[in-house]
Amino acid sequence: MQEAPPANQEALPPPPDKRGVGNKPCNSPKGHRPDGHSSVTDLANSLTGDMVMLSPGSEDDDGEGAVSEKLGRIQFSVGYSFQDSTLTVKILKGQELPAKDFSGTSDPFVKIYLLPDKKHKLETKIKRKNLNPHWNETFLFEGFPYEKVRERTLYLQVLDFDRFSRNDPIGEVSIPLNKLSDLGHMQTFWKELKPCMDGAGRRGDLLVSLCYNPTANTITVNIIKARNLKAMDIGGTSDPYVKLWLMHKDKRIEKKKTVTIKRCLNPVFNESFPFEVPAHVLRETTIIITVMDKDRLSRNDVIGKIYLSWKSGPAEVKHWKDMMGRPRTNVAQWHALKA
Repeated sequence: MQEAPPANQEALPPPPDKRGVGNKPCNSPKGHRPDGHSSVTDLANSLTGDMVMLSPGSEDDDGEGAVSEKLGRIQFSVGYSFQDSTLTVKILKGQELPAKDFSGTSDPFVKIYLLPDKKHKLETKIKRKNLNPHWNETFLFEGFPYEKVRERTLYLQVLDFDRFSRNDPIGEVSIPLNKLSDLGHMQTFWKELKPCMDGAGRRGDLLVSLCYNPTANTITVNIIKARNLKAMDIGGTSDPYVKLWLMHKDKRIEKKKTVTIKRCLNPVFNESFPFEVPAHVLRETTIIITVMDKDRLSRNDVIGKIYLSWKSGPAEVKHWKDMMGRPRTNVAQWHALKA
């Protein structure tokens, strides 16, 4: 292998989970109120007059219908040379990729595999700060008999490069090569990216409410509860807590966090965090919510994240706009945690 040269209101809580080991809701330690935030009185189990529960697919959305996350699409070409026993894959460009960075953009690159072989991979160059990247790179899988090629699946994974932590998956495309009718000629495809499922799978969901007070210039974030969190410990459970960062552009302004709830995949936090956000910086503000697994003996693990701002994914943007459209009201919404 080588690279060639260059929201209808809905009632809380949601339908009950199947209760089993690790599935029982666990509450925050009673009476424990760390400095800097206060407990929210049973926010998860009641809907009062000043709280609105929305879902990403609700009708209280001006008829938009269900919001499914758009991950963008990728253009590529693939073809096989019988004369050289070589499979050629060209990664051409991406379109409308989601922003994964604080600054509202991404640094995308593509990994190329011929499954089931995951040991050998090829990668494109990284395109900095670009949601519509043009790669135009050619990759050659040489010395591949046609019979073997037809047993393989071309797998493309688009990722956002992160210099300081693990690269964030954006989306994936897979094509069984035996499904292509004329592999002997280069064929070009546009394919919609799908959520990456390679070993990550679902990470769980977090119920969050937001309240914007334009008079006080504050956004209050209520971390209500989580469900079906990914087990990070050997015993098949996690010790979750939630960390919040207020960001202005790329700068970290303020950090807060909840208590840790031991051995629980469906924790109830009910904790409230006010952040001061002047009106003139609202459009450059992002609130990063990270669900963590506390580990006493080693580094804490990230279970999943949410980026709330004007320019995140569709579900997050919708929640932000609902908050702005309903000042002084707690607007709650479930969010799927992302890698």
